[in-house]
Amino acid sequence: MVFSSPLFLFGFLPALLAVYFAVPARARAARNAVLLAFSLGFYACGEPKFVFVMLASIALNYACGLLAGRERTRRLGVVLASVCGIGLLVWFKYTGFLLSSANGLFGLHLPVPEITLPIGISFFTFQGLSYVLDVARGTVAPQKNPLHIALYVALFPQLIAGPIVRYETIAAEIVERRESVDEMAAGIRRFCIGLGKKMLLANAMAAVADEVFGLDTAFLTWDLAWVGAVAYTFQIYFDFSGYSDMAIGLGRMFGFHFLENFNYPYISRSVTEFWRRWHISLSSWFRDYVYIPLGGNRVGPARHIVNIMAVWLLTGIWHGANWTFLCWGLYFGVLLLLEKFFLGKWIARLPAPLATLYAFVLAVLGWVLFRADSLPLAGQYLAAMFTPAAGVQRQTVYLLVEYRWEFLACVIGSFPVAKLCAKWRDWHSGLYALENLWAAAVFACSVVWMISSTFNPFIYFRF
Repeated sequence: MVFSSPLFLFGFLPALLAVYFAVPARARAARNAVLLAFSLGFYACGEPKFVFVMLASIALNYACGLLAGRERTRRLGVVLASVCGIGLLVWFKYTGFLLSSANGLFGLHLPVPEITLPIGISFFTFQGLSYVLDVARGTVAPQKNPLHIALYVALFPQLIAGPIVRYETIAAEIVERRESVDEMAAGIRRFCIGLGKKMLLANAMAAVADEVFGLDTAFLTWDLAWVGAVAYTFQIYFDFSGYSDMAIGLGRMFGFHFLENFNYPYISRSVTEFWRRWHISLSSWFRDYVYIPLGGNRVGPARHIVNIMAVWLLTGIWHGANWTFLCWGLYFGVLLLLEKFFLGKWIARLPAPLATLYAFVLAVLGWVLFRADSLPLAGQYLAAMFTPAAGVQRQTVYLLVEYRWEFLACVIGSFPVAKLCAKWRDWHSGLYALENLWAAAVFACSVVWMISSTFNPFIYFRF
């Protein structure tokens, strides 16, 4: 089940709201039980048997959290959570890749099992592990109620594709939170905008990107290649930020406040700034649990470089079991090192539009690696982008004209227009009605598109 489906919008969500708010507000434990039951049902709609994988992960992290909360067993709890949690992730996500790579590199003939990847395993594994690590650090107290940990990990808005929520962010709200009409309204508006990002923008850009990336690279011209790459650049942003908006909005409906996951990354003036604005929850996870423990920047230059590249190697691998993801991580790691040690001062002197264009183009090139099915195909696609050709292809003109309004909306939506509108809204209370009308219109258009289009899942579901 996905948020952008009639089953969720007109079946699951209304049923959950009806049952949840039928329970008295003072019966917090009962409301939590309703949320947990519906969250497990939400996950079971994808593949029922994998609910047990998630429950096993929850039980492991609950037990390890208790161990990590005691001085004598702290290290044991951390080691068990790390080895078992990462081992579970490696088995489901990387076994096939590791064996097939070994066969290709060393001429072996090891059997490669067909292993189905549980949806969202990277997200709920990282959440559970962060809880144990925070307990060991003393950031949060070990939770003795297993249902609280289960709700934290399985809470359906962020379960499948994030954002990666820290336990300390919602620990107090699991025990005591206040739902209100204003919070419900704000959550609904945020959800509607996220749904519009997905259905009206990301799906339109997906049609362009799929058409171009599906072409034989022998027939790919520079202009068409750039159109496809830019379309995918917009697709992945509005797809993932749209999901994050919906998750944050759904959380607010039930009294939870998740942290922001995107902050207009395409207005960045450097690659370094881009990664402070893109998938903030993942970047901060690797910073806090990998980069800083390795020594961060409090070491010599050589070790500092190793720390940065280690983080970006892991970031690439986290996204998928493919050499393209590994190289994508290394690509950004190298760019960050270049900016840190060589290019930072030069970039800072660039006019703002040129600096933004610089960061955007490098992001586009990185997304080609991310989108390609293999390294050879990525290389051929990138080569086509920089191979001059006379004129512009008819297909390029057709795609730009056919999707002109969607491209324009993506450009506008990449800038903080919503923040500016929020400031205007605060100046005059009458603008709240206009904001509600806008959210309703976006929702209506999204539903029409949903009914008339084919199924298009969220990109980050496969991670």
